[in-house]
Amino acid sequence: MKKILLSTITVLALAACEDPYNRQGVGFTGIDGEPRTLSDVPGAVAFLPRATNVPAELAVLPPIRVTSGETDPQKVARVAIDNGGRSDTNSVVLTGLSTNMFLSTVSVNGTLYGVLRTENNSTRVDNQIGAAFGQNAEQFTGCLAAGDVFRKGSSQRSSGFAVPLNCS
Repeated sequence: MKKILLSTITVLALAACEDPYNRQGVGFTGIDGEPRTLSDVPGAVAFLPRATNVPAELAVLPPIRVTSGETDPQKVARVAIDNGGRSDTNSVVLTGLSTNMFLSTVSVNGTLYGVLRTENNSTRVDNQIGAAFGQNAEQFTGCLAAGDVFRKGSSQRSSGFAVPLNCS
C-alpha cells in the first residue's frame, strides 16, 4: 500500500507543476547540447550563411547581346569580355577577398559566353581564377563549358575571362 501511495503522490506532485491542458512539448534540443535552431550571428555554432544560388540569379538576368564582325574565337571571346556586365543590374556580383568579380552571360553573334570580369580593365586578378572558372563553369552558370577559357590580359594577370557555353 505504501508503494502505491508513494507513486501516486509523486505523479500528482509532478502533474501539479504544469497545466494539464497545455500539450506543448519541450522539443528535441539536439545531441550534446547542439542548438535546435539556426543562428544568423557569424561565429555561432548553428550559423548558416545567406544561401546564394548563382545559376538561379544568373538565369534571371537576360544575356547581353552583341554583334561583331570578328570570326576568330579568341577575338570573339574578347568582345564578350569587353561587353560583360559590370554592375549588379546586368551581372551577378561575386564578392572576393581582394576584389569583386562580375558574372554575366554575353551572346556574341549567337554564341553564348559565360563572362567573369573585374569592374574595370585596370583591375587584374590571377589567371588561376580563370582556370577555376572554366573548370567550374557548370556550377557558376548552370551550363556546360563548350570550349576553352579565354582571357583578357597578360600571361600572369587578367581583367576578364570568357568561356563558351552549351546550355542545351
